[in-house]
Amino acid sequence: MPNPVQRIVRTPLLDIAYLESGPPDGPPVILLHGWPSDVHDWDDVATLLARKGHRVLVPWLRGFGPTRFLDPATIRSGQQAAVGADLRDFMDALGLRKALLGGYDWGGRAACVVAARWPERVLGLVTINGYAIQDIFGSRKPAGAEQEHRYWYQWYFHTERGRAGLAADRRSIAKLLWQLWSPNWKFDDATFEATAASFDNPDFVDVTIQSYRHRYGNAPGDPAYDELELRLAVQPKIAVPTVVLHGECDGVGPPEQSENAARYFTGPYQRKVIPVAGHFLSREAPQAVVEAIGLVTP
Repeated sequence: MPNPVQRIVRTPLLDIAYLESGPPDGPPVILLHGWPSDVHDWDDVATLLARKGHRVLVPWLRGFGPTRFLDPATIRSGQQAAVGADLRDFMDALGLRKALLGGYDWGGRAACVVAARWPERVLGLVTINGYAIQDIFGSRKPAGAEQEHRYWYQWYFHTERGRAGLAADRRSIAKLLWQLWSPNWKFDDATFEATAASFDNPDFVDVTIQSYRHRYGNAPGDPAYDELELRLAVQPKIAVPTVVLHGECDGVGPPEQSENAARYFTGPYQRKVIPVAGHFLSREAPQAVVEAIGLVTP
């Protein structure tokens, strides 16, 4: 199987860089990475899907890798409506009427937003960690002490000290989070560095900080997404065929968080907890992801 090809497609706001593999006429699958990570989350999954005949598209999200804003004046927002709209725009730019979607963390949020708001564009959904659309209006209610402890980095980013820390030492922060969130995954330095280069994007810090502050109502959103955010505020149901995967050892969002996710899905639905795997499940258990894609493929 040939190596993936890196391409760029222009949307109204971005030049979105992405990796493409598999036959160009195969059933399209879009795989979406999380924070702090990048397209290499899906290397093994993409290879397996391409071998099965899928056209596999793996974009860098806004603020990561070679993806760039077109206009210096565009607000560097990482809010859920922005990443969801980016995914829709990516599909439009490539002329994709429909696609299978897979994602986790920020990428899972983008996939859930599109599946909820534009279900006619989605053939099936694999969302790692569960229903990812944020309840921003309810976000001021504190979680339990253990979960608040797991979110230490988010509270850090609410401070200007945290912004400065991320700007100065983004690699160390990311590497620590990888270790905490996937405690059984023994990645090497080369694996980490292949992804860490994506954090050198000039908008990485601004997009990150806005994302974590906005989700708790501590930063304004981009007014361009106000209407979409209002629609997401009701936490809309998702009707497309869905498989939820959750790593048994996820160090930031344990499996209990998705135990009741079924209430958000009105179409065919399955949930699977993957033993040993942590937050970076697509790297740790790629075959489980491929099998889940198979379950939602028409």
